[in-house]
Amino acid sequence: MKRIYGILAFLFVSIIPIVILTSCNTQEFPVDYEQLSSEERIVIRFSHVVGEDTPKGMAARKFAELVKERSNGYVEVQVFSNGTLYKDGEEMNALTRGDIQMIAPAISKLTDTVPEVSVFDLPYAFYTLDEVHDYVKSDIGMKLTDKLKDHNLFVVGLWDSGFKQISNSKHPIHHYSDLSGLKMRIMPSDILAKQFSVLDADAKRIEFNTVFNQLQKGNVDGQENTLSNITSKNLYSLQDYLTISNHGYLGYFLLFNLEFWYSLPEDVQQLLTETLKDVEQWEWQLTKEINKEKLSDIEQCECLQLHYLSEQDKEEWEVKLEPVYDYYREHYNNQFIEALPKFDPE
Repeated sequence: MKRIYGILAFLFVSIIPIVILTSCNTQEFPVDYEQLSSEERIVIRFSHVVGEDTPKGMAARKFAELVKERSNGYVEVQVFSNGTLYKDGEEMNALTRGDIQMIAPAISKLTDTVPEVSVFDLPYAFYTLDEVHDYVKSDIGMKLTDKLKDHNLFVVGLWDSGFKQISNSKHPIHHYSDLSGLKMRIMPSDILAKQFSVLDADAKRIEFNTVFNQLQKGNVDGQENTLSNITSKNLYSLQDYLTISNHGYLGYFLLFNLEFWYSLPEDVQQLLTETLKDVEQWEWQLTKEINKEKLSDIEQCECLQLHYLSEQDKEEWEVKLEPVYDYYREHYNNQFIEALPKFDPE
């Protein structure tokens, strides 16, 4: 009998640790998605062509970091800057094919796909960045961006680069007539080409990544761009004159491949949407700060001659450039012009 009790006691003591261990192992721990392979995670390849120290470049990195953090590594955004993956003229086709999932092209580059979006290229269409933001979020703005869905493109946000300035290597640009005869680099946009045609300049459509070389070779005399882009690509080192004109807006639509977006789980779509909204607000403020800082840097370096258009100057430029609006009205839908804040202040 004692032997039986001894055996039972041994079994009881032996079983207790097993029960305790089994009970402990039923606890659910957070999944470490970092250990998943790329096939198991959701990978978003995000290609853009500007420098990492521009507002767009910095916002892209912030977006990637926040998505990784908020998804615990399940969603990975791989950012390829400076055109390292696809060049200026290549990324749109790569996106529609599905080779990459996300890009942030300058709106001007979408004008071949949906010509109406060139309303953003119209000179002096907007006087403040807030006006641009309100226009994009308005009913008419959403009607415009929805047109891109027909081309497998889905707009998920807007990032600013700022307002464009004019630089050149020939002579100061004080009056619009000073542009006469100059060879000016532009992005691919019929509206931008018309803008310089009205000013009697020769517009050259050149990809952003080759602008420095084209300026260096003398194939173009000047260009229009924001201060952050002019400095990040060191374009100002090849120019002698810079006119602060704020004559046109430059911004980027954040685009997803539409089929890829629809393939994402609803909770992932929500995570991306909320994160992009947070980054958008951050990027807008960053743009203002960086362009202000870059202007101060240029003023202090005294490396090129600066000229500021007065308010009266800008009014004269606006009047001179009215034929560009007429061109838009003749070729595209007038409703997108009539909704601009300068025509519809309410």
